[in-house]
Amino acid sequence: MTDFVATRLSLHTVAEHVLAAALHAATGKIGLRRTPGGFGTPWFPGPSGADRRVSVVGVDLLVEDDDGERSQPLTTVRAAAAFADVEPGGPSDVYTLSTPFEPDAPLVIDAEAADRIGWWFALVDEALARFTVGAAAGDEPATVQLWSEHFDLATSAAEVNFGGSPGDDAIPEPYLYVGPWTPQDGAFWDQPWGASRRASEIPDVAAAVAFFEEGRAASLG
Repeated sequence: MTDFVATRLSLHTVAEHVLAAALHAATGKIGLRRTPGGFGTPWFPGPSGADRRVSVVGVDLLVEDDDGERSQPLTTVRAAAAFADVEPGGPSDVYTLSTPFEPDAPLVIDAEAADRIGWWFALVDEALARFTVGAAAGDEPATVQLWSEHFDLATSAAEVNFGGSPGDDAIPEPYLYVGPWTPQDGAFWDQPWGASRRASEIPDVAAAVAFFEEGRAASLG
């Protein structure tokens, strides 16, 4: 678990101070995505004007643009930002940053833990895609995005947040959540802010979709 937590914190740091920094500098936006093998920016205009994408794949930083693909191992925020041709530092003018800006501090990333986080984001992304397809008319689910502030992949519909996190201080392992904007009462709600289910309780995508659907029904009373 120590390696997993250290890896999660290091990848969260990269999400804020490299990926969100790159996207915000180019577009003014901060919403990341699940990408093959991990997470990254959506495609955005690069310095040359051509579209590019910067992502984390396992223990590596991957840059894709009209020159092709290139990658290098993640070592520090400064090295990753230089490789991605971006000024390091999270978008502090948008929100209060969750990770410290220590550009030369070593990033501690265990390959197995990084793969587990990538697997979890893939499961959550697929579950949210299936769940939102079945959203009721008028729910208008938001685009599924990975928010660098909380390092979670989520959407919202009918004033309820649905998503998945790789863990945090309160719940150290990956988990799913349903968070109504208005507090709810009932057996389903096991957290002050809503409901959660740990990854150990979610064997597959179908189970994740079932949890989201149960949460939507519970939020409707």
